[in-house]
Amino acid sequence: MKRLILPIVILVFGVGLAVVLLATGPKLTSKPTEVLAPLVRTLPIAMQTVNLSALTHGTVAPRTESELIPEVDGRVIHVNPNLVSGGFFRAGEELLRIEPLDYELALEQARAGLARADSDLTNARKGADRQDDLVKRQLTSAAQQDDASNRLRISEATQRQARALLSRAERDLMRTRILAPYDGRVRSEKVDIGQFVKRGSPVATIYATDYAEVRLPIHDEELAFLNLPLGPIPAAANASPAVTLTARFAGAEHQWLGQVVRTEGELDPKTRMINVVAQVDNPYETAGNRPPLAVGLFVDAEIHGKSASNIVIIPRAALRANNQVLIVDANNQLRHRDVQILRQVNEDIYISAGLIDGERLCISTLDNALEGMTVRTIDTNNPANPS
Repeated sequence: MKRLILPIVILVFGVGLAVVLLATGPKLTSKPTEVLAPLVRTLPIAMQTVNLSALTHGTVAPRTESELIPEVDGRVIHVNPNLVSGGFFRAGEELLRIEPLDYELALEQARAGLARADSDLTNARKGADRQDDLVKRQLTSAAQQDDASNRLRISEATQRQARALLSRAERDLMRTRILAPYDGRVRSEKVDIGQFVKRGSPVATIYATDYAEVRLPIHDEELAFLNLPLGPIPAAANASPAVTLTARFAGAEHQWLGQVVRTEGELDPKTRMINVVAQVDNPYETAGNRPPLAVGLFVDAEIHGKSASNIVIIPRAALRANNQVLIVDANNQLRHRDVQILRQVNEDIYISAGLIDGERLCISTLDNALEGMTVRTIDTNNPANPS
């Protein structure tokens, strides 16, 4: 019996204690739920004047590249020490010399032949003049006069032939010395002293170093932002756009300045790209720690173009569908605004119309942004004071 009474007493005591606690505890009062306006980041709109440019890239190439080809046969007796891969040379510098003895002998023979032809021509003229005088005195026949005139014409032709042979012999002798046609550098060579070279067989590849060229592909729409005529570019100093070339070399970033000198004549119908050619003078001239603008170097390029005023640059994330943005008005309410896009550069959008200087642009992503929605704002330039 005691075993049954004890649990009942504990249960009754617990229920009574719960009733007392509920009766004497504090009463809860319900409050309406407070709805907070969404918090967005804003950016003050500032009109500015910007210099438009086109970003592209290309590979440095020489303006002129040539095959060094001998014009006479012979054995090589001298090679310029700079005629090696990577060697530099000056215009007019002797790069290669071929054994000249055979050509000196040919020149002497040609001189002797011209002297003989001159002598024969002198005698032929005297004979023709004598026959003309005898004809006037009727002391010779017409046939003899014709023979003298014919010998004179043959002697004149022989003299012209002798002069031509002498000119060729002099030219062949000059060609035994191969001179550099311009300031340049050697790309490759395959000749050495003692080697017999043949006329027309290339012995080296060289290229000019007075300036370098870079072919830069740009989209046809980018031409609207550049002061770049589609026809010939005038020679005036400010007629062609400036170009800044940038490349990483030896662990550092370097820059070179150049100018657009021409556009190539064809537009790629598939990519809508056109190539412009930039020129950099004295590419191998070093300044400070800057390396030379070597042939084959890959470079990024910025072609400087027109200047545009009253432009607003906004982040790409702020642009919504249908070329609209969100503006936060003076009452912290959202307003949709249509804008006119001038261009897009990486993550920046250039707006040419639709915004007012001093307005606040919403740059936060809102999924259901309604016209007139109230928001709380944080100025991106002053995040410590939300409103």
